[in-house]
Amino acid sequence: MRVAAEERRDLARRGPLRYLNLFRLILAGLFVVAGLELNLGTDAPQVFKAAAFAYLAAVLAFGFPDAARRFGVDRIITMQAVIDICVLTAMMWASGGYRSGMPVLMMVVLAGVGLVAEGRMVLFYAALATVAVLTENVWRFVAGERAADFLQVAFVCTAFFGIAITARFLALRAKANESLAVQRGEALVKQQAVNERIIHDMQDGVLVVAADGVVSQANPRAAELLGLSSVDGLRLTDVDENFADVPNCCSGPEGSLRRLGPAGKLLRCRAVGAQKDEQDRADGQGAAGGETVIYLTDFEEIQTHIQQLKLAALGRLTASMAHEIRNPLSAVTQAAELLTEEKRGDVQVRLVRIINDNARRIEHMIRDVLALGRRDETLPEALPLASFACGLIDEFALRGGAERAIFAIDIPGDATFAVDRAHMHQILDNLIRNARRYCSGGPGSVHVYARVEAGGRVAVHVVDDGPGIAAADLPRMFEPFFTTHPKGTGLGLYISRELAEANGATLELRDNAPGAHFVLTGRSQP
Repeated sequence: MRVAAEERRDLARRGPLRYLNLFRLILAGLFVVAGLELNLGTDAPQVFKAAAFAYLAAVLAFGFPDAARRFGVDRIITMQAVIDICVLTAMMWASGGYRSGMPVLMMVVLAGVGLVAEGRMVLFYAALATVAVLTENVWRFVAGERAADFLQVAFVCTAFFGIAITARFLALRAKANESLAVQRGEALVKQQAVNERIIHDMQDGVLVVAADGVVSQANPRAAELLGLSSVDGLRLTDVDENFADVPNCCSGPEGSLRRLGPAGKLLRCRAVGAQKDEQDRADGQGAAGGETVIYLTDFEEIQTHIQQLKLAALGRLTASMAHEIRNPLSAVTQAAELLTEEKRGDVQVRLVRIINDNARRIEHMIRDVLALGRRDETLPEALPLASFACGLIDEFALRGGAERAIFAIDIPGDATFAVDRAHMHQILDNLIRNARRYCSGGPGSVHVYARVEAGGRVAVHVVDDGPGIAAADLPRMFEPFFTTHPKGTGLGLYISRELAEANGATLELRDNAPGAHFVLTGRSQP
């Protein structure tokens, strides 16, 4: 792994090194061809020419890719940097020293080497250039020739280190960005592969349609649902005429149900814009100029699955009901047998009462199950909540004003609830009976109120001040045949929630302190 990492690092540096060698080649050719015409080598023309040809030969010898593979990238960079500094120093001596401009070329070389070198070698190259320039200037000063001001030379030598360090930091930054880009690219490729796999295996069909109505991409499930071997490249109107107007065909957040394709399957079709140009948004064109994604769902399969769930639930309900009916039926049978043997009138009265109570219990259970079977037969209307709730509570207050005082009603006079009247009667009847059964019995111990919420929805609250519901019983509150009352059937809350859902409403237990708090939420208008 370490060898592979070094190979990748060397491979990444060969590109910048190639451009640096090209710069050296151009510079060496310029020295050979037009060095003297540029007033270089005025003090020692022969030395300048020899240095120029030697520099050109070194660039050609060490600039080929084979040299980097043979000696290694680090060694090639070091040899080239040392040769550059030595040759430029010799040319500086032959051209009159510091004022020839060679230190500027050394800065360029140090900047280029700093981008490809590793570690602290860039400081070594800067130190070598500093020593070379200072040595050449000191030799001129000792020899009595025209030497440059040492302060200016010191500034240039300081610039050597600054340029080398800055170039190294830039190289590190570029390397870090490149590494990050590679990591994100790999992550993007993996994510794209996962997305493609998910789309390929998903149960819904996916069509990506261009602005001209041609399918640009599609998963195999889409072709299967439409009854075709492939839909890529086909025009949607050739697949089915219903696709002539995609926005109307697949409009709405839930889409629309249509029989599409040669297979004629009942599909739920939903379209969303995949790309929206900013100018199109500003012009109000939406996604007209971009692509559209169409989702196809096999609604027949959904209906089959729902039917299977209903049959399974019906089977569990039937088994539970048979078990629940067995107990009161056994009591009725036993009481009837005792009634034929018993001659005392008071005992006969008690046995008859047992028979009647259990018969009513069975009848009540059957009535609830029949109501569950008619849950889909709804006739919703804008039911006035205040008058309806008052009339229902009056049925509980037949025994006098004390019973009526138990219920506190706070419902706006104009509040309405979109629901079937018979279903609403059964829902509120169950909730109010439970609240009355468990409340303290004091004035206002059962509070029935309604609140109008945003979006045209209304919530009916039924709250009692009783002991509440045990924490262990909370998960089972809406299960069929679960009850904590000895004479209860356990179907009240279950039937109430089913009837609420049949009317597009929800029934939930909001909180449990101190008593139970049930909330029925639905639309105010049908």
